[in-house]
Amino acid sequence: MKIAILDTYYPRFLAEHYRQRPGLAAQDHASQRESLLGRAFGTADFYSAHLRQLGHEVHDLIVNCVPLQNAWARESRVTFSRLALGVPQRLLRAPLIGPWLGSLPGLVQIAVAQIRALRPDVLYCQDLWFLPPTALVGLKPYVGIIAGQVASPLPPPPYLRAFDLITTSFPHFVPRLRAMGISSEYFRISFEPRVLELLGAVEQDIEASFVGGISRHHGNALPMLERLADECGIDFFGYGAGQLPRRSAIRRRHHGEVWGVDMYRALARSRLTLNRHINVAENYANNMRLYEATGVGAMLLTDKKDNLGELFEIGKEVVAYSSIEEAIELIGHYRAHPDEARAIALAGQARTLAEHTYLRRMEELGPMLERYLAEKAKR
Repeated sequence: MKIAILDTYYPRFLAEHYRQRPGLAAQDHASQRESLLGRAFGTADFYSAHLRQLGHEVHDLIVNCVPLQNAWARESRVTFSRLALGVPQRLLRAPLIGPWLGSLPGLVQIAVAQIRALRPDVLYCQDLWFLPPTALVGLKPYVGIIAGQVASPLPPPPYLRAFDLITTSFPHFVPRLRAMGISSEYFRISFEPRVLELLGAVEQDIEASFVGGISRHHGNALPMLERLADECGIDFFGYGAGQLPRRSAIRRRHHGEVWGVDMYRALARSRLTLNRHINVAENYANNMRLYEATGVGAMLLTDKKDNLGELFEIGKEVVAYSSIEEAIELIGHYRAHPDEARAIALAGQARTLAEHTYLRRMEELGPMLERYLAEKAKR
């Protein structure tokens, strides 16, 4: 199959990437894309590399990166709505991609032109918000099937109905989407072992960490994290600490934003790292941190979920908590018993490297996409 993977990156990461690389924005499209993919941000080229290994032709489209997309349009002689070479400052403060992208119509126009030029068998959207429903419908004559992936709150129904398939790491989303008349399949997240080569040898010099977003918008999780910062001395890495009160215990132990390889390094430096799921996950374990943390060899302490035992052996490969008090108790125990923590970390890493890699997932995804493509061709 020919597959186009449409993805969006956090605006703050994009701004940091280009700020640290003067002159990159003036380079050609291929050079800019290679530079971005080399940072191992999000899923990077983890899908495409292994799908190519399995015999498919795959194209990575980072559709909200203004300099990158301007370069493609310039080289392809495609005209589009006028854009600056930067994203408005108010958007750089937003930690997540969302429907505001519709306010940059030039980016949508360029992405549509790229997809029409490729005429892929499969358009696989890692961001269900980016292309408005009218654009998705307009692309149908140029693609075999339109598929998407979601592990966050769903966009409104008009965004969903244009998809031929939506994959999700939320088991509970599958029946809900199917009840809406939308084809859906359960598809877990995973880890890319190449990250270990990018990291090299890493000393575990952090006793306990939390790596992820911190802000007022994380609701019920914030009191827990504040208490862990105060009582357990956890080190924090990620975005959003600047929005917290100056008296925050988190702010006192926060080491700033980390992206891509730097994010993996913060996890790899941690003997123990804490994970918690967003509210929309409900009672199901699904997020990337499960695999990123275990993959780099940190002991994962994660919130207890109904299906966690299907992914890892609890108590042997990961450790689970069901309350703030239990999390505090477990952090204290494993700090006092580092050999136990290390044994769990190594077992969790072995499980991830054996069962939860992107190669294993692409071996599932390829046939799934082929099946839906064949079924649509029959109709």
